[in-house]
Order: sequence, then C-alpha cells, then structure tokens
Amino acid sequence: MLTGSYSSSLVLISLCVAILASYTALDLAGRIATATGRAVYLWMGGGALAMGTGIWSMHFIGMLAFELPIELGYDLGLTALSLLIAVLSAGFALWLVSQPRLSCPQVGLGALFMGTGIACMHYTGMAALQMLPGIDYDPALFGASLAIAVGASAAALWIAFRLRRQTPYVRQIRGAAAVLMGVAIVGMHYTGMAAANFPVGSYCGALVGGLSGDWLDYAVLITTLAVLAVALLTSVLDARLESRTAELARSLTQANQELTQLALHDTLTGLPNRTLLADRIEQAMAKVAEQGGCFALMFIDLDGFKPVNDAFGHHVGDQLLKAVAARLRGHLHSQDTLARIGGDEFVLLVELQETDDAVGVADKQVNLVARPFRVADHDLQLSASVGIVLYPGNGQDQHELLRNADAAMYHAKSAGKNGYSFFDTSMNSNARQQLQLLQDLRAALEHGQFRLYYQPKFDAHRCTPIGAEALLRWEHPQQGMLLPDRFIGLAEKTGLIIPIGEWVLGEACRQMRLWLDQGHEHWRIAVNLSAIQFCHSGLVDSVARALADNRLPANRLTLEITETTAMRDADASLTVLQRLSDIGVDLSIDDFGTGYSSLMYLKRLPANELKIDRGFVRDLEHDSDDAAIVSAIVALGQALGLRIVAEGVETDRQQDFLTRLGCDSLQGYLLGQPVSAEQFMQGLKQGEEG
Repeated sequence: MLTGSYSSSLVLISLCVAILASYTALDLAGRIATATGRAVYLWMGGGALAMGTGIWSMHFIGMLAFELPIELGYDLGLTALSLLIAVLSAGFALWLVSQPRLSCPQVGLGALFMGTGIACMHYTGMAALQMLPGIDYDPALFGASLAIAVGASAAALWIAFRLRRQTPYVRQIRGAAAVLMGVAIVGMHYTGMAAANFPVGSYCGALVGGLSGDWLDYAVLITTLAVLAVALLTSVLDARLESRTAELARSLTQANQELTQLALHDTLTGLPNRTLLADRIEQAMAKVAEQGGCFALMFIDLDGFKPVNDAFGHHVGDQLLKAVAARLRGHLHSQDTLARIGGDEFVLLVELQETDDAVGVADKQVNLVARPFRVADHDLQLSASVGIVLYPGNGQDQHELLRNADAAMYHAKSAGKNGYSFFDTSMNSNARQQLQLLQDLRAALEHGQFRLYYQPKFDAHRCTPIGAEALLRWEHPQQGMLLPDRFIGLAEKTGLIIPIGEWVLGEACRQMRLWLDQGHEHWRIAVNLSAIQFCHSGLVDSVARALADNRLPANRLTLEITETTAMRDADASLTVLQRLSDIGVDLSIDDFGTGYSSLMYLKRLPANELKIDRGFVRDLEHDSDDAAIVSAIVALGQALGLRIVAEGVETDRQQDFLTRLGCDSLQGYLLGQPVSAEQFMQGLKQGEEG
C-alpha cells in the first residue's frame, strides 16, 4: 500500500473553514427563522450555497492536505457533483430547521438524510481522483465515517433549531456550538480518509485534464472564505437592519399609543376626556338596550375652585384637580368611568343595579370632595355640586344626557351647593334662561347697563350721614332692574366678576370724589369684594388704579370682605389685606358672626371695622341669643379697637338697642334704602329739612 501524509497547515485550515461554515450555518438558520414572505426562500437559497460551499471546501482542502508519493489530480465533473451534493444537503438542513416544530423522529430522519448526503459528497470527492486500481476502503472505518456523519448531522440540526431565535448571548453560544460542529465534520472527513487504502502501483487517472497544481488549495480557500464572508456579513447587516426596523416599529407603536392616550385622555389628570366619555356613554346605552339595566350620569362641578386657583396660582390649582381626580377615581368600580371634560368639571358614568342606588353614589362623591385636600403645604377646602340623570328616562342620546346633567348640576348649585340634584324636565327651561342671562351679562358691561346704588350709613349717636355703601344693580333691557343675587353667581363662575368689580371700584371712587368736592370730606364709600375678586392677583393694583384715576384719598375707601372669605385661607388673606392696608384703604369684615373665625387670626388682620350681619339684627328684639351674640361682637370689636357697623336696621327699637350697645354706625331701610346717586343726595336733604 502507498503511504500518505498530511500537510498540518492545510489540516488546520480545513478545521477553521469547518468551524466558520458551521457558524455561518447557525447564523443563517436564525435569519431564516425571523424572515417572512419571499425573504425566507432567498435566505434559504443563499444559505444553502454558502453552507454547502463551506462544507465542501473543508472536504476539498482536507483532500489537498493529503499527499501520496504520486501526483494527484481531481476530475472536474465529479468534483462539481460533490459540491452540488453539499449544497443540496445544506439546503435540506436549513429547510428542516426552519420548520415551526422539530420532533425527535424528524431529527433522526433528517440526520440520516443529511449524513448520507455529506458522506456522498466526501466519497464522490474521493472518486474524483479516479485512482487506478480503485481505492480500497476499510469496512470498519468506512462505517465509522458514516456513523460520524449521521451523528454530527443530528447534533447540527438540533443545535441549529435551538439557536435560531435571537436571545441574550446567542452569538457566543453559536460560536461554541460552531467549534463542536466543526470538529465533528473534520472528524468525519479524516475518518473517511483513514478508511482509504491505495495499492502499490496506483496512479491518478484524473491527473490528465483534471484539477491539479499548488495554486488549487489557495484558490479554493480564498473563494470559500469570500462566499462565507459575504453570507455572514449580509446576515449580520440584515440582522442589524431588522433590529433597527423592529425598534422603529416599536417606537411607532409607542407613539401611536401615546397619541391615542392624548386624543382620548385629559393631559392633566389622565382621566378620559369628552371624546372617550361620549364613546363610553354610547357603549353603556347599547348594553342597556341588549341586556337591560340602567346607568347614571353625574355632572360634578367643584364649588370654590376658582378662588383657590386665583389665590395660589394655576400650579396649585392643577395639583388640586389631580388630587380630586385621584380621590374620586380611587373609589370607583372597574366598569365605571370618571372623565374630566374641562376646567373643574367632571362627569361620572356609573352602572346601577337599581335607580335608587344613584343616591348613595352621588352622596359618596359629595362627601369625598368635601374632605380637605393637602396640596403644596396648604389645607384646601372644596365642595361639589352634582347633577344626576338616569338612563333610560332622562335623555335619548349622550348629548341630551350631558345637557340635562349639566342643568341638574346648576340646580344643585343654586340650591346652596355641596349637594346633588336629580334632573327634572323643568330644569331645561331654567337652564335656557340662565344661558340667556349669561349671554346678556357678557354684553352688559360693554353696553353700560350696570348701575351703582348707594345706601347711606349713619353715625349711631349723632344720626348724621358718614358715607354710603355702593351696591351693584343691572338695568337689564328686558327684565328691568336686577339685584346682585340674580347675576353675581354667574359672573363669579365665568370670571366676569373681575372686570365688573373693577368697574364698580372705579365708579364708586368717582362718585366719592364728587361728594368730597361738594364738601363731604369726612364721608367714606364702602365697596363689597367678592371671594373671586379677593383672590385675584390683580386686586391691589386695581384698587390703587381706581384711587389714582379719581384722585381719591385711600382712607375715603372702605373695602368689605366677608368673614368666610377672609378665613378660607387666613395666611393668604393676611398677606392680601396687609397690602391693601399699606395703600391706606379701610378694611371691613362683613357678615361677622356667620363664619368660623379664629381669634388668633382675627387680631392679626389689619381690619378697621367689623360689620354685624343683618341676620342677628333682624331678630334682635325677639331672640335673646341674637342679642347676646351682638353684644359679644360689639365687645370683641371694641377690645380690638375696631369700628362696629350694624346693617339691616329696620325698626326704632333695633336702632336704640344697637346704639346703647356701642355700635359706631348703622345702616338699614329704617335709615335709608339703596338709591341712585341723585336720589341719595335728595334723600339726605329731605331728611335734614324734615
């Protein structure tokens, strides 16, 4: 037998090529698993070519590494056939591992088919030598090479199937698996080579006209490396492109979700907005139509939110709205919907077992809002007015339901706030009247329809006039002269109270200037401030501007605020009142005795006057408790060095009693009713003549 030998460098190169081919095969299996459509077939075809070329190249380089004492060559046709067998075997392997599932029987049959193909490639390549006489194979080693081919194929299929998904550290695991697969492939090849025996006197029939030469190994190596490198680089670049595409898709999905969130939810509180609420109402109506049952729609408006927002700023107001939303949402069932539809208005959609259950739900909402809120180091107090409609019964569609719930809410607000009201058909006409009145109110200031009436104030002991209180009236073109209780609430809710209040200040100061010029230098004009005005950040500037525009000394103006307004947030009130006092205006605490004053804060307030509420004066002659309260207020005011004013004086006995107690000044219908400025002076003259 001829004794052969191996080139160690080419053997090492064949091992490296086997490992690289194995890694390329594993990577391409992963690309095929994630591809879709036509890309699957393109990757499978390109992968079969690259993988088959790699395995064949390892085999061919391994044969080139084998040296015999005779010249060797390789038949071109058989060599090409061995390459084709390698490509087809690789294509079969890639197709098999691309299947959704790979059972043990499938692995066994696939390994048998693929191992046979690799063995055929090897022994066809050996046949390309066209040795004469033919190669004599050792049966044991021949069988061992076949077993190694089948076993290596089974391991390769199982590993490729397991590692085809992109998981953490998958490339490192593929690298380790590629080394094992490469060693197995090389082992099969060199076992097959060891099985070959060449008799003495053999010669290579393919030497003439076949492939031969020292350049052949380098040509095969370079070509194979190029094919594998292109395949591997394409796979890596495509994987990166796919990753970026997937990331872009995720970003687009997230952006769509955020846009949907913005389109259907309130940006401040995260609650459903009007659009999503309308959809939920439609769904609830459809459910009632199909399954029966009922639901309630509750329109919730926060009483007293605007003064807080004006006093502490929009930042605190926004935090308060978020706190209200969180508290209400935290006590709902999963099937209920709480929406914010604008400003301080919320709508609650709640499924009911019985219509009577709506009472308990509404009462719960009112009580939840009534509990104090701790926001930005402030203890803030609100209340809620809730309007309720029931379906079926109070509307045919979501627009009518919301409109009726809004009307019921206004009814609850007009009934004293901090409560709820069920819708009644009569409320619609009231709501229309209120809407018309609001539209008229917006035009009233522009068209000069407001008037100031003046009620005189008298010195309690000398019964001489000491000034007047300015009272607002609206000369409505259709309804005649309207008192403040008809329109002040609307003005406060819409914010119109601010420009109206500025007009009142300017007009009162103008009239007082006229009276000063007429010689009444000891008179004062009193102007009421609403809670909204008092909390408005521009109040002090408005007062200063009204005084300057009319050249009125500041101590001729008295600003009246209610005890409740002053004590809502005593620290903030103290700051505002101090700024007003620094200007020089007088400050009067109106309706004193009706609120819950803290004496600690009261003595700190820079007030000049206490005004006893007319409710105590009215029953003064018949109610000993009222008499005791008035006596206590007078004593308290005197102890604090404040002037005491009593309003609502209507009888001589009331006047005598209040004068004896020590009140400084009085006003009421007994002494003079509110009249225009012209009538005011005429009334005083008639009183002096009488």
